[in-house]
Amino acid sequence: MAFRPERWFERRTREGASRQWAVLAEDLEEMRPTTLRTLQGEAQELRTRLDRFLMRSDRRAARSRAALDLVRLPGGTDWRWRPDLLAGPISPRGIASPNSGTRLSDAAAVWHDCGERALMLQQLPNPRATDLSPYVLLLEVFGFTGSFLSLAIDLPIDALDGLTASHVIRMETTVMIERPMRVFARLNIGHGPNTEEITLELDQMRPGFPSEQVLEFDLADTEMNEKRLEKIWLDLIFEGPAMNAAQIRELFLSRHLRAEF
Repeated sequence: MAFRPERWFERRTREGASRQWAVLAEDLEEMRPTTLRTLQGEAQELRTRLDRFLMRSDRRAARSRAALDLVRLPGGTDWRWRPDLLAGPISPRGIASPNSGTRLSDAAAVWHDCGERALMLQQLPNPRATDLSPYVLLLEVFGFTGSFLSLAIDLPIDALDGLTASHVIRMETTVMIERPMRVFARLNIGHGPNTEEITLELDQMRPGFPSEQVLEFDLADTEMNEKRLEKIWLDLIFEGPAMNAAQIRELFLSRHLRAEF
């Protein structure tokens, strides 16, 4: 990449201004009231401009991410979806010491059998420019004494429209764990009184490094009744989660017809 002096100078100017405001914040107690009022006005004007930049850049990033979502999908994709946990702000942003079955959003719930409820979930902005998901879900587990921990995510009802055994449901995910831990993804499809399940394990992940993976649930492996489809949901299952943390940085689902030979 060619060196561009004008851009280097602009960046150094911004870095210098940032350092100057940091120094001013440390010297507040020694300022005269008139100086402090003047700087408050300058800081307020600067914050207004920064807020405007962040708002517009967030919109631009959202458009770029949406465009890339379309580019990376397999041919013949007829449905795509990212859960609200990662797609937009939710309220509340987090839950601490949740009971089993506590919902984090309209379409997600945490399930466990830990009597001490020693865990916490929190939605955070996604800082990685290479990730397409605007938000991250952080799961922190402390002295966990239970035998199971899972996050259940309800897929929208339109995921069932036209769904057949010839479809493949594709899950693209990025997960980062703090310590070694096995993570499974189980797709559940309710049809009448029965539920079909397909369970896949995420490949071994290096602690401290984001692991990008693609899993494909081939519905030919099920005996679902296409005429009685009622519900579809995904379970993320964490095995041996005690004193660990997991960041779900991406979870993007789509479906396409299986290639027939």
